[in-house]
Formats: sequence, structure tokens, C-alpha cells
Amino acid sequence: MAMSLGDDTLLCNYPKCRAKLSGFAWVTACSHVFCDQHGSGEFSRSPAICPACSSALSGKLDIVRSELSPSEEYKAMVLAGLRPDIVLDISSRALAFWSYQVHQEHMYQEYSLSRADTQLKQMEKVLTQQNQSRELELTAMRGEIASLKKVMEEYKRKYSEVSERLMERNRQYQKLQSLYDSLRLRNMVVGAGDREMPLQHGNKDVNLAMARQATPQRSPQFLSVGDARFFSCLETDGAKTFFQFSSPARDKSQPFINKH
Repeated sequence: MAMSLGDDTLLCNYPKCRAKLSGFAWVTACSHVFCDQHGSGEFSRSPAICPACSSALSGKLDIVRSELSPSEEYKAMVLAGLRPDIVLDISSRALAFWSYQVHQEHMYQEYSLSRADTQLKQMEKVLTQQNQSRELELTAMRGEIASLKKVMEEYKRKYSEVSERLMERNRQYQKLQSLYDSLRLRNMVVGAGDREMPLQHGNKDVNLAMARQATPQRSPQFLSVGDARFFSCLETDGAKTFFQFSSPARDKSQPFINKH
């Protein structure tokens, strides 16, 4: 907080306070002033030490508690009866205290400004370094992104080639599957025909065997008895089989007679 000769208030010289003074203030012989709160706390101990410059305040009037807004009666009586030179000396010392406070405040503000400027430069330097680091990281990330894009394009190209190959293989597979199905169907038809032909030949063989079994092993002899001719088989079983096969409706006990 800046301060000039035209300001009507002083600031507490306690480093952590810096508040405007009002009411009562503690004034020291080393030209420092403190608010009533910090002056009462700091100067209650013995020996008293100035919080601003660490000077020893052992004299009786080295520390004075002053009223900053005295009454009119006090103003009228405080310097009454003193010679003019004493009044001027007191006044000049009071003005010198005020000028010191203004100069001290000015020096403090310059120190604070210099310190803030130094911190600002350090922060700008750190910020510049961080920006450079971020730029390098950003450049590296851009390069990485570019390389990843190239890799992605290569993968896309390979994926497209693989997809085309897969589609071609699928088409070939469909053709082979169709060809396989047609060949399988043809083989099934041919196999069915081959199975029917042995079955037909087998039926023929069965019929032939049955016919051979039904036919007598020997030729029958014709016997003439009167006007009738009798079949007489030399083998009774063969004749029996023949008559059963030829005329199942006739009585087996009746001979077959052919009359002319």
C-alpha cells in the first residue's frame, strides 16, 4: 500500500500487519510505529525489542503510546508555554518522523515491487521452459500421430487385400461346394442304379432255381395200359413236386390221366 506526505494515516510497521493506524499507536525512538494490538503485545515483554529493526528500547521514553486523533483541548495545551524554538524543534522532529515513515513505505513498496518483478521473471522463465517442453512434446506427439496414421493406412491396405483374398477364396469354395454336391448327387444316382441291377439278376437267379427245383430230374416214361397213357416218374419225389407245382388244385392221390 503506497503512502505519501499528503496521506493522513500511517501504516503499522509490523511485517505481518501493514494495517492503517487509527485510535492509538505505539511510537518508538527508532522512528517506527505500530498498531495498538501488536504494540501492546510486543512491548509488554522486557527488555523491549523493536519488531521492525530489532533495536533495543530500554529508555523511559523510547516507547510512547500516542493518541492519533487528540482532542482540541489537548492540542491547545500540549505545547503551550514552550518557546517558539522548542515548538519548532518538536514540530520538525514530528515532521521528520512522518517523512521517514513515508520514505520507509516508499522503500518497502519498491522492495515489494522488485521482489514481485523477480518472481514474475522467474515465473515467466518457468513458463517459457514449460511452453518449450510442451512444444517438444507436441511435436513428438504429432510425429507419433503421423507415424500411427501411416501404420493405420498400411493396415487398411493389408486388410483390404486380405478381404479381397478371402472373398476370392469364398467364391472358389462355393464353386467347389457346388461341384462336390453335383458329383455327390451323380454318384448317389449311379450307386442306386448299380444296386438295382444285382437285385434284378438275383431275382432272375431265384426264379431259375425255383424252376429247376420244380422240374423233375428225369424225364417221365409213358406207359400204355389199354387206351390210357400214364406218366410214371422214376423218382417219386420229383413227380410229386412237379404235380404240386403244375396243378396245386388237383388231388394228390389221383393220377393224371390223359384220355384220347
